[in-house]
Amino acid sequence: MTKILVIDDEPSIVNLVQAYLKPEGYQVYTAADGNAGLKAARAFKPDIIVLDVMLPGMDGIELLSRLRRESQVYVIMLTARTEETDKIVGLSVGADDYMTKPFSPRELVARIKAALRRLQAGSNPGAEGSVLAFRHVRIDIDARQVTVDDAPVELTASEFDLLRALAENRGRVLSREQLLEKVWGGEYFGEMRVVDVHLGHVRQKLGDSDFIVTVRGVGYRFDDEVV
Repeated sequence: MTKILVIDDEPSIVNLVQAYLKPEGYQVYTAADGNAGLKAARAFKPDIIVLDVMLPGMDGIELLSRLRRESQVYVIMLTARTEETDKIVGLSVGADDYMTKPFSPRELVARIKAALRRLQAGSNPGAEGSVLAFRHVRIDIDARQVTVDDAPVELTASEFDLLRALAENRGRVLSREQLLEKVWGGEYFGEMRVVDVHLGHVRQKLGDSDFIVTVRGVGYRFDDEVV
């Protein structure tokens, strides 16, 4: 059974989210503050976390920063803030997606389903096969593992999916819109900057190499030699 952890200190939000998630067959756990949320994430080991930014004790940004040191679980952040910088901060510490309050619970369920489809579809290889092998980078689609010169690289779910999308189209420039559709789905209405932030993380984790090239005004391209 798919496990979802909801960390939010507003009972009305928690009850609403539970009311929409439980009929879908998900096992839902909740926590009302940052410290309890971090403990629940470690003990419960959820497939997806819905995390509010404003929490008592430890806020969502700090919680996620600590969690990312030990887990690559898919995280959707909830925030009542509308400033773009607040959204980018959440993404910069490792959130996979975000939604701004007030939000539609149906849209939240749709995003969770889309994320689960991507996570569970790793065993469905593309035309290139279940392993994308290049001179320096190796991407095992089934295992969702990446290595650079045989050294393992830990990527979040969204980071992996972005790298895979670019690698499967090696040498071809993909726009932000194309990458959003491939990774977050055609019905995603969030900030397009999410692509830039996540690809910035991928670059750093790959060793700040030239594997991901920015084509100004167009998009991004993956460059590494096929073996």
